[in-house]
Amino acid sequence: MNIFTLCVGKTDEQAIEQLLQKYEKRFPTYINYQRLELADIKNRKTLTIEQQKSKEADLLLQRINKGDLVVLLDEKGKQINSTDFAQQLQNDLNQSVKTLIFVIGGPYGFDDRLYQRANRKLSLSQMTFTHQMVRLFLTEQIYRAFTILQNKPYHHE
Repeated sequence: MNIFTLCVGKTDEQAIEQLLQKYEKRFPTYINYQRLELADIKNRKTLTIEQQKSKEADLLLQRINKGDLVVLLDEKGKQINSTDFAQQLQNDLNQSVKTLIFVIGGPYGFDDRLYQRANRKLSLSQMTFTHQMVRLFLTEQIYRAFTILQNKPYHHE
């Protein structure tokens, strides 16, 4: 399975980048994982919120193929625990999903075109986090999910 985290903007906080790399290196070898960080929208301050979301959608949708399973990280998404997240990944593996894409949008959320394209919406919390922290939390949860599936002692219940 190919798993991508598709994000708007670069990870510019050194400490978060180091932690992201730490977890990314731990992923199982049978999983091809990549974090794709797309360039921020130019002249963002001169655009309306809707224009920003539309331009971000243009960039994100260019990276999504027809057969990809797309999960939006969205505050209105479903909240699940780590074990259920692991089971969802296992179900995706069992259904021979070739490419799973987690999408982290810009500061104002997603354009309607992305909501229409998405297969699922996932919320990590009712709290608000920076988009860079969301990248880290998601990456850790993906790693945790695979340790759960492999019965490794990382996760405690």
